[in-house]
Amino acid sequence: MFSSHGPSVRELAVQGLSSIERGYDLLAPKFDHTPFRTPDRMLDAVEETLAQQEGTFGAGLDVCCGTGAAIGMLRRLCRERVTGVDLSAGMLAEAERTQAPLDGTPAVDFVRGDARALPAALGNSYDLAVSFGAFGHFLPSERPALFSGVHAALREGGVFAFPIGAPIPPTSPVWWAVTGFDAVMRVRNAVWRPPFVMYYRTFPLSGVRTDLRAAGFTVETVPLEQFGRQPGGAPRWRLVLARRS
Repeated sequence: MFSSHGPSVRELAVQGLSSIERGYDLLAPKFDHTPFRTPDRMLDAVEETLAQQEGTFGAGLDVCCGTGAAIGMLRRLCRERVTGVDLSAGMLAEAERTQAPLDGTPAVDFVRGDARALPAALGNSYDLAVSFGAFGHFLPSERPALFSGVHAALREGGVFAFPIGAPIPPTSPVWWAVTGFDAVMRVRNAVWRPPFVMYYRTFPLSGVRTDLRAAGFTVETVPLEQFGRQPGGAPRWRLVLARRS
């Protein structure tokens, strides 16, 4: 499915009926051949915006790093070490396989851990934390633990950066597609165990901003102009910059 190297419909079905951890362990070898991998266009836009807004950083942390799509970006933005954290051992194995050491770039290490309870060994030693494509796996009630863990991993003045899209209007076919997907997932999780949490409409900017501030961040957003603006002038995508103050 998606390409000749991607997963079959049967493989996706098995993944969808598994736990999040087991599902991604199964999908890991073919994950980069699916649309679920963060597009390079998004990674490039975030890297360019961070470089313009902040310059370079010390140490970098990728929260829910998956197969390591954002690791290259962090290696270019950061002068010190880069760490990727993910719950899935399979995804981490793929990240380690694809992220070979490169001369002149920071060393990379990968840590298995739950983003809702980041390993204490990370300490408050990072200047930049990023996350891409993972927030649908967290219920709104889990955001405070997620954000508090990232806050604890950052040094004073450190930045937690991630993109967030503009609300989709109900007149758009995409709104109906994601709403339908979320409804199917809610039914699936009501009748099948273990649950597989993945929702597209549980991460609104207003609620996210409130939870970030409660965790101790100051919050600003910067338009990702590379994706243009909506007819009313609002940016289609923003980069959230949450700073440990």
